[in-house]
Amino acid sequence: MRISKVQSIILGGNKYNWACLAKRRIAESITRKYYSDLKPEINPEVTELLKGLRDGRRASLATAITLVETENVRKKKLANRLLNHIMQESQVPTSYRIGISGPPGAGKSTFIEAFGKFLTSMGHRVAVLAVDPSSSSTGGSLLGDKTRMPELTRDPNAYIRPSPARGFLGGVTRSTNESIVLCEYANYDMILVETVGVGQSEYAVANMVDIFVVLLPPGGGDELQGVKRGIVEKADLLVVTKGDGDLLPAAHRTQYEYTAAIKFMRPTNPKWKTKVLQVSSKTKTGLDTFWEQVNNFKEVTKEDFLAKRGDQREVWMWTHVQEGLERVLLRDSRLKHLTNSLLDSVRDGKISPGSAADEILSLFEISEKKL
Repeated sequence: MRISKVQSIILGGNKYNWACLAKRRIAESITRKYYSDLKPEINPEVTELLKGLRDGRRASLATAITLVETENVRKKKLANRLLNHIMQESQVPTSYRIGISGPPGAGKSTFIEAFGKFLTSMGHRVAVLAVDPSSSSTGGSLLGDKTRMPELTRDPNAYIRPSPARGFLGGVTRSTNESIVLCEYANYDMILVETVGVGQSEYAVANMVDIFVVLLPPGGGDELQGVKRGIVEKADLLVVTKGDGDLLPAAHRTQYEYTAAIKFMRPTNPKWKTKVLQVSSKTKTGLDTFWEQVNNFKEVTKEDFLAKRGDQREVWMWTHVQEGLERVLLRDSRLKHLTNSLLDSVRDGKISPGSAADEILSLFEISEKKL
């Protein structure tokens, strides 16, 4: 009875027209998904993965991350059950998430390896979710993060998971957030998330980490302006890299210029003033100061920690909703026929893009009066 009521709310209208048929399909999908996944079922595969993750097995973690990255419908349901079990068991956060971004040439991989080794030397277990540049035509990875971080790869207390960007927000894949949860359940207490540093990736990663760090290569002038407008406004910490050798004077100058520039920017948190630091991944100088500032930020923002994590989960729920609706439109044969027809009309100039969008969105409307 409850399912039919939900369906009737979503359908809301003449059940014989094409829009209503599409709504019926969506209603059935939503209600089936809601009532089957609300309470995680006991599943042998899920049970085995949970045990492997709790025991810290790398193979289990790799399998679990592959599972949440899949597009296979059956495996996706299995991934949702696994994640629901973990979310219900892990109510108290035990890890800290650091997002690391920066323009090409900033030395992100070199910094992550140096900082990762710094953390493991203090007894931390480090997981690195590094995004490979991808071929726009094939989606394949062009570089391997494990080859860019050889020392950290061999560290028994570190785990590196490269993922091809495939065009998702300049480097943040839609499954990155779920991969973070899996790494935390596998007892990694420091999660480092690397992004390509272009496009919308900074906004995406800021909604899944506790502190957002932007790395900057020594430079100035036009380079300074371009980087500032792109990603600096999102940073909790700015770090000038390559502060050694012949580049040391340029690194000092860049640090000074950014310190002056951020005075005119709105802070990311009213309790925190963005700091500009300098490090050398080659000589390891500045890593201890960077770690100290990360801990200072953690202490200053601790009262907002749980609320921020909750807000981030809400953002990613809506991200999944949006992507799910797009998949429905692209994969359902009847809906795909409709969208293709509307697309042809838009291309031919017969209807406006806004009108076509409204037609598509009308399939997902739920009458407020009936609610």
